[in-house]
Amino acid sequence: MSGGDAAADHPRPDARGAGAPAGDSPATGAPVEGARAESPSAGDAPAGVTPAGGAAAEGALAESAPAAVAELLRAAARELADIGTAVQEASVHATAALTDGAVLGALPRAPAEGYRAQRALLRAVTDRNGLGYAVAGGRLGALAAKLGGMAGAESLAVLILATSLRLRITAVTLNHPELLDDPLLSRLIGAVGADRDIESVRALRALLKDRGAVRTLSGLAPVFGEVLALRALLDENPLNDTAAWLIATGKGYASADPITGLSNRAIAVLDTGDGAARRLEPDPAEAARLGSRGSLLDFLANIGVVGTTGRMLIQSVTGPDGVVRHVVQVPGMRPGRPDTDSPQDLLGAFSSAVLDSGPYSRALIKAIDDFGIPPGAEIALIGHSSGGAAIMNLVQDTGFCARYTVTHAVAVGSPVDFKRPADPRTWIASVTNQHDIIPTLDGQGAGNCFDLHPDWYVVDYFDSTHLFPICHSIEHYAANIANDLPEARDRIDRQLTPYRGPVTRSQIYLLFDRAPHPEGFPFLTVPTYPATTSRGALELPVRCQDGSALTAYFAADPGVAAALLEETGLGPAVRIAGRALVALHASWDRRTSLGGYREVDLGIIVHDPWRPRPFRIWPDLLRRADRRHSGSCSVGSVVDADTVSAVAPEIWGRRPSVAPLDIRLTARSARIVVGGPDDRLLTLRGPLGPGVPIEGRDLVSYSRHGGTTLRSCVETRGRGRAHPAPRARLTVGRTAHPMARHLRDLGLDGARPLLCLSTAAHQTLRAAGVPVRTT
Repeated sequence: MSGGDAAADHPRPDARGAGAPAGDSPATGAPVEGARAESPSAGDAPAGVTPAGGAAAEGALAESAPAAVAELLRAAARELADIGTAVQEASVHATAALTDGAVLGALPRAPAEGYRAQRALLRAVTDRNGLGYAVAGGRLGALAAKLGGMAGAESLAVLILATSLRLRITAVTLNHPELLDDPLLSRLIGAVGADRDIESVRALRALLKDRGAVRTLSGLAPVFGEVLALRALLDENPLNDTAAWLIATGKGYASADPITGLSNRAIAVLDTGDGAARRLEPDPAEAARLGSRGSLLDFLANIGVVGTTGRMLIQSVTGPDGVVRHVVQVPGMRPGRPDTDSPQDLLGAFSSAVLDSGPYSRALIKAIDDFGIPPGAEIALIGHSSGGAAIMNLVQDTGFCARYTVTHAVAVGSPVDFKRPADPRTWIASVTNQHDIIPTLDGQGAGNCFDLHPDWYVVDYFDSTHLFPICHSIEHYAANIANDLPEARDRIDRQLTPYRGPVTRSQIYLLFDRAPHPEGFPFLTVPTYPATTSRGALELPVRCQDGSALTAYFAADPGVAAALLEETGLGPAVRIAGRALVALHASWDRRTSLGGYREVDLGIIVHDPWRPRPFRIWPDLLRRADRRHSGSCSVGSVVDADTVSAVAPEIWGRRPSVAPLDIRLTARSARIVVGGPDDRLLTLRGPLGPGVPIEGRDLVSYSRHGGTTLRSCVETRGRGRAHPAPRARLTVGRTAHPMARHLRDLGLDGARPLLCLSTAAHQTLRAAGVPVRTT
């Protein structure tokens, strides 16, 4: 990667492609192929960062063009990295000779010469004026090196690599003068470069206190990898040395956390699963926003449409030559905590960057296979953030590349520096913003001095938006590519010419770590049967995938309750302290086989219709629906869906009216409103009070339909809460609606519930009413 113009209002990229002609166009801000576009401005480097050379060197730096100086600094850093590697290899050889058993065994035969040789070797790997404390290689050497590192001993190789990293940081500051102009950032970089541990901690604490973690990372992003590696090389923690070496030498992905030394792979392997994909239809508004033609900006816009929702998109495009090709478009990480379902979570993003294969890339393969792409067909892969790392895992998968012809891969804002394509013919582009922290997580950022990909097209730029995560969003990248990086946009689009044409097919997939259970498994996976209604065929039982409910129990006037029950022949009412027990049940079934709807039902709790059992009623009320005799005799019902209102009399024997309903339920409060502002039936609102965890309760309801008593059951699964002292209050409107009239007659206007049972998330099975009694 390379630098850009930090002071400019528009991005200045570094774009490199195989065989590209050298050139330099800093005035236009366009991508420069084969060269680096550098800032014409520079500043003084902080302590521990300014390259050596004295006043003459500083004068030369001041007089030279910053772009050329930065390139010279990177070249010097690269040469020092090679020297440090050679010195380390010499240390390994010297340590191996010092501990060689054959050499030690020869000491008795030539003690004087052997002693001198051993003393020379020992001095070579311990003398500060030589290789420093440079014991290395083998088990004994590794242990001695770790012990020496803990004691603060340093080797010449470490000091050389530290100087290389300081040169890289200085090169970046020429293009990013804000790193030096900002006193807090300059203080931290200087303290790390000078190996002042206490000052480094203080500077970091000051930064975090003043800016917060996000702004701190945004500011440090251009030199994030170098600062971490420099700190790891110079601290006394031997566990992070390997990661620092990999970053400093550009030899591979940092296998461990540069701060603690904790293995990255130890975390990444926690992301398990074979990957799975399920077809998903977009909503009409989403489908209308998907691009109808193939181009880079269309593909990036599609990724924005799909969003970080655990989904991806595959499209078929008819190219200019009439050949149908396919484009796989993969978004980045889904926000939120890691879970066991989506490979797009934080853990999936981490494993995609660290490992060669993970659930994310395996889920992509499942989606591609399901899409029906024929073997050998040409595929282009476009990915953003962790999606870019996931598609690069496909690019380096030999089995995948043997099955399909992967012609292009474009990774945007992704840590992919150490991914290697299985097919050298695959054209690869990487686009990164230098203030985007995500692409630097593989240890290589704006200060990289190694030509890691001479055959890739690399666009490394930055603009005036330095704040993460704004600069990382796909919308921001797309806007930069469209408006500020015309040469890069045109170059990538030219490469994607075979995919420029009308889109003939689009399919969105929802991705999983592992194949999901059937929807609603196991509770909702039951046999279904059709029922003929006035609204057509209806599939029963009605299955609710996601809903919430509240049942509030009140003590009501027993005389009025008896009068209401007299018409049904289902008395007597269950009593508590001489009052009739009445239930107001409100449910919001958000996703059901009948569609989403809300319902509020008023019922009087009754005994077994044949044998009233006053002394056994309370245990009976706690039984499951299939064993319960008692239930709620419905005396009024309201729904907010015409379809449910039409089929309810035929299926459950109820005749609900239709009115606006608002049901809001949390663990501590409820708000249930029936009716509109000018025709309010009732309002139950207020805190529910402390709750005791319980399982969701089944419902049993009795209703009358054409002289027949129907028994309906609602089986419920989900965690709920019982609120024994609710403080919510019921307010009844002045309307003449039967439900409002019954509530007023029962004396419940202004009443508080005796008990509330709530479930914030449940699943339900609601079968048809069964005739149990005819009069």
